[in-house]
Amino acid sequence: MNKKQKKMLARILAAAALVVLLRMIPSTGVLRFALYMAPYLIVGYDILLDAIKGVRNRQVFDENFLMAVATIGAIALGDYVEGVAVMLFYQIGELFQSYAVGKSRRSISDLMDIRPDYANLERDGALERVDPDEVAIGSVIVVKPGEKVPIDGVILEGAATLNTSALTGESLPRDVVCGDEVVSGCIDMSGVLRIRTTKEFGESTVSKILDLVENSSSKKSRSEAFISRFARVYTPAVCFSALALAVLPPLVRLMMGLSPLWGDWVYRALTFLVISCPCALVISIPLSFFAGLGGASNAGVLIKGSNYLEALAGTKLVVFDKTGTLTCGVFEVIGVHHNTMPRERVIEYAALAESYSTHPISRSLREAYGREIDAGRVSEVQEVSGGGVTAIIDGVRVAVGNDKLMRQQGISFVPCGHEGTIVHVAVDGAYAGHILISDKPKPNAKQAVARLADSGVRRIVMLTGDAEKAARHVARELGIGEAYSELLPGDKVSKVEELLAQKGPKEKLAFVGDGINDAPVLSRADIGIAMGALGSDAAIEAADVVLMDDDPLKIVKAIRIARRCMRIVYENIVFAIGIKVICLILGALGIANMWVAIFADVGVMVLAVLNAIRALFVKKL
Repeated sequence: MNKKQKKMLARILAAAALVVLLRMIPSTGVLRFALYMAPYLIVGYDILLDAIKGVRNRQVFDENFLMAVATIGAIALGDYVEGVAVMLFYQIGELFQSYAVGKSRRSISDLMDIRPDYANLERDGALERVDPDEVAIGSVIVVKPGEKVPIDGVILEGAATLNTSALTGESLPRDVVCGDEVVSGCIDMSGVLRIRTTKEFGESTVSKILDLVENSSSKKSRSEAFISRFARVYTPAVCFSALALAVLPPLVRLMMGLSPLWGDWVYRALTFLVISCPCALVISIPLSFFAGLGGASNAGVLIKGSNYLEALAGTKLVVFDKTGTLTCGVFEVIGVHHNTMPRERVIEYAALAESYSTHPISRSLREAYGREIDAGRVSEVQEVSGGGVTAIIDGVRVAVGNDKLMRQQGISFVPCGHEGTIVHVAVDGAYAGHILISDKPKPNAKQAVARLADSGVRRIVMLTGDAEKAARHVARELGIGEAYSELLPGDKVSKVEELLAQKGPKEKLAFVGDGINDAPVLSRADIGIAMGALGSDAAIEAADVVLMDDDPLKIVKAIRIARRCMRIVYENIVFAIGIKVICLILGALGIANMWVAIFADVGVMVLAVLNAIRALFVKKL
């Protein structure tokens, strides 16, 4: 509990104690009024001041105005205890709401702890502690055990174990050695690391994540926008209804020759005002989303706004990219078939031709080659979109790629009967054989697909640029019934647009990719989910939801978090409106008194706020 909350609690306790004491002291008239004004002003002076400010600023109709009018009116009618009690219980509700918001903010503050305070910059052989903003790209920094990695970079020297839990939500540490890339926000648990920075602090992973989280509350969902519009119309409406309730029935009774009973009808109007205060809705709905976003961020699921959280809850169609998303993306050469030259020679030509590519398959060819690439042997490299590459190697034209490239080059090739990615190699216009490369599914991929289906996702689709046989094999192994293969990046966008046209009007399509080469599709889907995006700028920029590790089960968790949060939102809407409607009718009929009104306002708000806090707890989802 912070200082402000402690002060409020002290005011509440002091006012409550005074009310109890005053009920034991007999008093009448002006003395009774003066005595009860003491607890009233102790607990409610800030509400009265805010109401006056609202009137001055022409923003009259808010909960402060309703509370001020209702309590002052009750005191004017001589109901001192009820007038003070309404203000007292309203402040208790505000205290609960403040505590709940503080708890939700603390969950996000835990994530904010990843912001580094300093960087150890190496200058002229000595270390200088500087602000991370002052470190230029290409500088050498040193991270000691217990310190945060301040800026993204590559390890020049040293080995260590990094705690990535603040980014991924998982406690499993990550071991890094010389040559590995590291991202800011991780904590060095062991070993001294010398790191060459590859980004400025403002462009590093930690800065992008913090910016994402800090701005997430600005993107409001349809439910939040509805509640805001509802409150703007609802509050003036109930104020005028209360005025009508106080004036019209007595006037009608006067016209009928009956006693007007002004006091009775004014009391009913004041009760009506207290009941009608929309605090439970106005406070608990945004708080539910805020808590949901905070709970998700602690679990390593970064959602860019409550609008995306609401859309994620409606996901009925999930489209996966294959490589790096459902599969490990770590390819290895497992065979060379139908080769007309030695196996090592075929791999050498393929590795040299692909030496300028960063694609995982290209890396696997270079690893299989196992030697330093001599760039002087390679010239005239041309990438054929969706096909492969051609190059001049040692003066000989080499083509390396898929069936499409071979047909385009007019080269007869031998199909492969094995499962995996096939890379054909042609040298000087003649077929030299093909290389079989395999990628394996991630450990939890099959379980993730099954759980998505159990969670109500009615259609799961896989898209890939791989050959049909390899795609079919992975889809069958993971239990995915619908797979489309040999797709270029543009083809993936077209396929997603086709699937978008097939879904229901209230259903949402989520595309899950690795965020590096899937940016166009991530942007086109209803919800773009970048998985394993730790350190990926493209993912953080293009996706609506960023999963900070490679576990496919996090997709299931993200959807369940969203659905649970929306369930809490709808519970609060139905509960708050339902209770208020019933109590408003009872208040207008004179059945409900001010104590019922207190429950309808403060009691409902406290219960709704406590319900909203549940959105923070997502560990077991």
